[in-house]
Amino acid sequence: MLLDLYRGATSLGGPLIEAQLRRRVERGKEDRLRWRERLGAAGLERPLGPLLWLHAASLGESRSLLPLIETVLAERAALQVLVTTGTVTSAALMGEALPARARHQFAPVDRPQAWRTFLTHWRPSLGLLVESELWPNLIFEARARRLPLALINGRMSARSYRRWSRLPASAARLLGDLALCLAQSDADRDRLAALGARQAATAGNLKYAAPPLPADPAALATLRAAVAERPVWLAASSHPGEEAVILDTHRRLAARLPDLLTVVAPRDPARGDPLAEASRNLGLVVAQRSHGARLDAGCGVYVADSLGELGLFYRLARAALMGGSLVPHGGHNPLEPARLGCPIVLGPHGWNFAEIGARLVQAGAALRIGRAELLPALRALLSDRALRDRMAAAATAFAEAASHAGLETHARLAPLLARLLGPPDAGA
Repeated sequence: MLLDLYRGATSLGGPLIEAQLRRRVERGKEDRLRWRERLGAAGLERPLGPLLWLHAASLGESRSLLPLIETVLAERAALQVLVTTGTVTSAALMGEALPARARHQFAPVDRPQAWRTFLTHWRPSLGLLVESELWPNLIFEARARRLPLALINGRMSARSYRRWSRLPASAARLLGDLALCLAQSDADRDRLAALGARQAATAGNLKYAAPPLPADPAALATLRAAVAERPVWLAASSHPGEEAVILDTHRRLAARLPDLLTVVAPRDPARGDPLAEASRNLGLVVAQRSHGARLDAGCGVYVADSLGELGLFYRLARAALMGGSLVPHGGHNPLEPARLGCPIVLGPHGWNFAEIGARLVQAGAALRIGRAELLPALRALLSDRALRDRMAAAATAFAEAASHAGLETHARLAPLLARLLGPPDAGA
């Protein structure tokens, strides 16, 4: 009943949904030239041949798909791939990183008419949903077309499980017809199976197998020359509510480390201007990357409000705080700094990456802190070279040892791919 009400409301809510999308365009949260893809309109022609569709939420999820995409394309010369995501940042990454025979479109909003238009145009042979992209209208419209769907890198947090457990019939309607359900961990597998996923198995986390974040060599050399021997720490993918703590920590830490440089990379680059203004209001000397400001010796706070450059700053920093973990947002992917040997600081709200975070702490690659413990944790990391070296080595070793998840996911997908896309080419 609840899902039927949802379908009815989203079906009738077209004018409101379109108005909201237009407002997001004006705020820079949707692509001005491609926003109608969010209503299901196609921006590209459908290629000939079998089409594998992968749907992910945003930047980290889509990046984790790249090794899998390259593998399945190498196996089948006739195969085409479509990746859909919902954010401008992920679209920019996919535009640069996807190999030949793969293309990106923005995912439609979860409205029956939008998915109907999308699926009519693209006619995929198989859809792979990533992590927790279990949108009701997507699933129901795929079911109406007998389009097989599988969940890969599946994630079901304890909080989400408690909510869905109150709606067991609705959960079973969404999960019961999945052709395969590959979970990140045994705990995710058990929760998904309890809610109705019948083909549930553990394949590991695809984010373990993603390649290191890239960095432009010339830009990195310029930044390293500007920083020289200064102690540098990074607040990566910061959110409102924790940025005030970050700036206050810089101010207090700089009293003991006068040449300290704090790099703040807001999750939403549009927050760069208010973040720079807040820094100035505290009397801090600030430079803003989006404005082309030089990073000189007098700069105390560097606002890295650019897209796709976290790889630069993880390589530059002596330690990185994962944003979204000082506030109840769930945190961001700590494997990104781990792959680059950067010591990691995790706040108390890291449920999006609970298993990874716990294993990194156990391995000695990360520190788990309370909100009030950020200052002493950074003081120790920035002052103790031996501690940093131990954590950096542990982070690198952890990331290398955990990179098998892509192979396991591909192996478990192989029978489904062969049945729906045809067997791999001879000699592949």
